[in-house]
Amino acid sequence: MALPISNKNALVQAGRDLYRRGMLAGTDGNLSVRLADGTILITPSGLPKGRLETNDLVLVDAEGHHIDGHRKASSELLMHLLIYDQRPEIRACVHSHAPHATAFAVAGVLLPDDVLPEVVLFVGEIPLTTYAPPGTDAVPASLKPFIGQHEAFLLKNHGLLTIGATLEEAMNRHETIEHYAHILLHARTLGKIDCIPPDDLVRLEKMHQDDAGKNHHGR
Repeated sequence: MALPISNKNALVQAGRDLYRRGMLAGTDGNLSVRLADGTILITPSGLPKGRLETNDLVLVDAEGHHIDGHRKASSELLMHLLIYDQRPEIRACVHSHAPHATAFAVAGVLLPDDVLPEVVLFVGEIPLTTYAPPGTDAVPASLKPFIGQHEAFLLKNHGLLTIGATLEEAMNRHETIEHYAHILLHARTLGKIDCIPPDDLVRLEKMHQDDAGKNHHGR
């Protein structure tokens, strides 16, 4: 079975972009897209995502059964499958060890949701999961309490996961959160972080919720 070339190229390019931006090292991370027929194109296990070729990608069905590709699917396949099962409007997942966001995950510190308007509008609240051994079914289990209402997740002692209706949306959220975490770490060295005024926070949150509701209904 021939894998869709446009989706293959986009996924390979996304891995290279994450590597170029310093969000991946070695064989870190995994990315996937759900295709129109419900099958899932995912990065392989054990290969650097910044140096993938299109023929390295793996195609699986909605239950994770191998359909095509000569590699083994990512060890975090179960995490991707859970997202797609629980969120039918979601078409892409991006997971990396982005260093600034992962620093918060390692420290067990939540990223505040009331500092940058762009984060409130385009990402929303970013929950921190409990620790789960990578590559096990504990990872999707740790996400279950948060999947329904969130588009980004800090995985305790693990990294950052973002999801989206398109690969571009998931990647944009990933970049936004890593940039946000970097800003917060710098701001903390200055000794003070000012929050968005409460009345405007309510306005921004309503805009985010309205947009999420429209998108969910539309898909």
